Amino acid sequence: MNNIRVCHVNLAKGFRGGERQTELLIRHLQPHLAGQILVCRRDSPLKVHLADVANLEIVETGGRLGGHGVSRGADIINAHEAKAAHWALAENLLRKTPFVITRRVPQKIKKGLISGLCYKRASALVGISSPIAGYLREISRRPVVTINSTLAHMNGDAEKTAAIRREYRDKIVIGHIGAYVDRHKGQRVIIDAARFLAGVRDDLVFLLLGAGSDEQELKALSADVPSVRWLGFQNDVGSYIRAFDLFVFPSRNEGLGSTLLDVMDHQVPIIATDVDGIPDIVKDGKTGLLIENGDSRGLAEAILKLIENRNLAASLAANAKSSLAEFQPEAMAAKYLKLYQDILSGQGENR
Repeated sequence: MNNIRVCHVNLAKGFRGGERQTELLIRHLQPHLAGQILVCRRDSPLKVHLADVANLEIVETGGRLGGHGVSRGADIINAHEAKAAHWALAENLLRKTPFVITRRVPQKIKKGLISGLCYKRASALVGISSPIAGYLREISRRPVVTINSTLAHMNGDAEKTAAIRREYRDKIVIGHIGAYVDRHKGQRVIIDAARFLAGVRDDLVFLLLGAGSDEQELKALSADVPSVRWLGFQNDVGSYIRAFDLFVFPSRNEGLGSTLLDVMDHQVPIIATDVDGIPDIVKDGKTGLLIENGDSRGLAEAILKLIENRNLAASLAANAKSSLAEFQPEAMAAKYLKLYQDILSGQGENR
């Protein structure tokens, strides 16, 4: 065990991919650190998810201006999203505590004095995919490392999976998991593909899990496509992943797409878009199929290809499963731990 105490900051309101990755990192760092602190919002689900972790102090705050002072006992701060970076900057200015910023989204950083200072004073920057890391190198002179997000080992419940399969026993089940926000996750592409396929096959059903601001609009758009089912937010997505025959992920932008890793873990064949960090995970023709951004006809054709060529589908799924060694939570934690050690030993400044 190292004598390092890390202060993690995540001020997001909900619990999405970034929060799941924050949870996984804290859990897998726990055996290797003297202690950890989590600064989060009072209503953050993170504090519930992490309530059982030993040597973790949870500090609740109303926003980026609260909770300061708790990092006095920390050697280093890890900011896990944009508001957290501002919080870490304030602590750095007040107490000189070194900090790391983890960047999870592919969008460009908004220009501004505070954001500029964040990326100027950080000891190191982490990109969760190679495109994000490449962008960070373009806009900052600080050391940049790529540390991929990881799978979460969502095992699910065998009985619930069996019940889902019974419900759709006469169907080929095509799954999707993602926030109901089309400009991000591209559910309109799925609707258009399903509409086209309805005239070709009558044995397909599309199960879309999630929640988001576009929910009512998306449901209205798919009203004439009965094969599309909106199942809402589900806590046990692993049970559904195990019931899928195929998984579609037509995101319009995606930092990495860590959900894909859990789908691979259950050996479900994947069709995804060739954007941002997704190709870090899905290798076209080897571990899945990639389509162009917004190409609903391409999605439909890829679905038919995998349905009609089960050997190809099985081969892609098997290759995907075997590629997961570098995407394990333990590997992510080891890379972060080395980064913290390098910074605190003075090596991080000179890499």
